[in-house]
Amino acid sequence: MFEEEKARASGWFRSLRDEIVAAFEGVEDAHTEGPLSVNVPGRFEVKETKRSAPDGGDAGGGLMSVMRGGRVFEKVGVNVSTVFGTLGERAQKAMAARGIPGMADDPRFWASGISLVAHMQNPHVPAVHMNTRMFWTPHAWWFGGGSDLNPCIEYDEDTEDFHNVQKAHCDPHGADIYPKLKAWADEYFFVPHRGRARGVGGIFYDDRNTGDWEEDFAFTQDVGRAFLKAYLPIVHRRRETPWNDDDKDTQLIHRGLYAEYNLVYDRGTKFGLETGHDANAVLMSLPPLAKWI
Repeated sequence: MFEEEKARASGWFRSLRDEIVAAFEGVEDAHTEGPLSVNVPGRFEVKETKRSAPDGGDAGGGLMSVMRGGRVFEKVGVNVSTVFGTLGERAQKAMAARGIPGMADDPRFWASGISLVAHMQNPHVPAVHMNTRMFWTPHAWWFGGGSDLNPCIEYDEDTEDFHNVQKAHCDPHGADIYPKLKAWADEYFFVPHRGRARGVGGIFYDDRNTGDWEEDFAFTQDVGRAFLKAYLPIVHRRRETPWNDDDKDTQLIHRGLYAEYNLVYDRGTKFGLETGHDANAVLMSLPPLAKWI
């Protein structure tokens, strides 16, 4: 049961990965000059990742695709993975605390998804995060994900356009969904010890199981489809904006905030490390350079 659904979900995440990688390399090709005489368009380096099983057996893995030092992208990672096995005690407790049933009786799991984080050369081009995923246990299944914009120099036009695209892709699934997921993102991506959000928000959801797998999968696909439509126009709008050393300093300080959030609060980072997935893939989201006051 659910083998067909698992295959469809993991196949979709892989196809979305391929589409995004091609689009980002296309951005590099379209931008003819880069900082510090970077005149060669950036390309993704791809490597296989593996999850470590306690008994040494096969526990799944994926692909880690990272571009560094491009004309537009300073560092961007697009990861896909499909992993499975038995959840450890800490992960079981975390799932049970979220109301996931049956973890104590049968802690087997399967999970597949795509995760993306982009850090940009030009401080006027916002960083961005996106992920979608499916999780299965013998007693439950659900989808999660979202997308949020993280500018160090904010433009109201960019924020509005990004959110409008998210809303347009949520609305066919219910008029109440976008406001709910926007509020969820505002809460989830808040940095308590700084008393502020890490960016200008987006949408976020988890544990989505309406009882209709097809509808929940269709919604998750629309969240994935929204990403390039929401983000690429902003990249093209801002990538030629002149910037100076003060702008770069602002960017590096904001990246410190981003790193703090991902290391201290992000649920995906904690889950990936606790379940034995490739640490480099899990920590791919961290910026290449950051600064603290």
